[in-house]
Amino acid sequence: MSDAVLPDVLTFIEGSVGRIRLNRPKAIHALTPGMVDIITRALLAWRNDDAVVAVMIDHAAAPDGDPKLSRGFCAGGDIALIANSAKTDCVEAEAFLFHEYRMNHLLFVYDKPTLVFMDGITMGGGVGIAAPCRYRVATDRTMFAMPETGIGLFPDVGGGWFLPRLPGRVGFWLAATGARIDGADALAIGLASHYMPSDTLDAVKAQIVAHPENLLALLDAAHQTPPPAKLDGQRAYIDRLFASDRYEDILAALAADGSEWANKQIAVLATKSPQTVKVALRQLAEGAQFTDFADNMRNEYRIGHHVIRRPDFVEGVRAVIFDKDNAPKWTPATPEEVTDDLIDSLFAPLPPEKEWTPLPELGARTA
Repeated sequence: MSDAVLPDVLTFIEGSVGRIRLNRPKAIHALTPGMVDIITRALLAWRNDDAVVAVMIDHAAAPDGDPKLSRGFCAGGDIALIANSAKTDCVEAEAFLFHEYRMNHLLFVYDKPTLVFMDGITMGGGVGIAAPCRYRVATDRTMFAMPETGIGLFPDVGGGWFLPRLPGRVGFWLAATGARIDGADALAIGLASHYMPSDTLDAVKAQIVAHPENLLALLDAAHQTPPPAKLDGQRAYIDRLFASDRYEDILAALAADGSEWANKQIAVLATKSPQTVKVALRQLAEGAQFTDFADNMRNEYRIGHHVIRRPDFVEGVRAVIFDKDNAPKWTPATPEEVTDDLIDSLFAPLPPEKEWTPLPELGARTA
């Protein structure tokens, strides 16, 4: 079978390991509805299969080793599909989010050990796959980000749960600014459980396939000390200047600080949708209080349902992804114009028949 006819996700059992390999290299393995469906069906099938000891998730090598097609694990979700749907009736967009969030939740509650290799670009929907996994390997190529506020969206796919549980205010900073961090940073703040050079991964994967019962011991043995985390030098700034859940307070603190780092954050934030920065800050504040991941995903689906109907999402995708002029015209244009009433409306419950629910196959096991 040639690469041209392979599916966008490869699922197979190797030894006693369920393998999920993202296989859409020209799009940096960005998730489509079909890919979400394939992953979900494989996870459900292996859940009660005694022959499967653990699940390993990675991305397939690019055809002919083309470096341009080897840039990452997963760049996100199918934003073009969501945006095009948002221009009409939102039906396809809602369905995609609904099922993607079910996949995120399934990974979070999965009984068997799950392992992901975050090699290269890991953003948005890729984070939604990686963050719920029990073991998360970062490498010297890892580039981790939740850049959604730059396109009028918000850090979904579980961001409301994982980000506020990072040390200090790092998660709030990542959500608001869309900052990119590397593998050493990801390990330092707990987004990754292990770190190893990219050129060692094939050997590690082979060892795990051969001895999945020793999964953690093999990962621990392969783990290497990364370079110093650049994020360590920014933590004091982040925790102090991003201390508030109120966007205007953060901007005021940055302006008052006046340091080079603070001024850089002001410039970055000026490119983001004021509406969705405020959404993200509230999303994380609420997410920090949830005790059930399903409640977080229900909250995020409500936000997603409302936000894709707001002008900033379609405009942000136009400016950043379609036209690439990087000059979005946000509505409202300033943080001060984004009222509390508007933000409240974006968190409003949906009619009962439209609310998000976990997969029915999980039964009562949703905590």
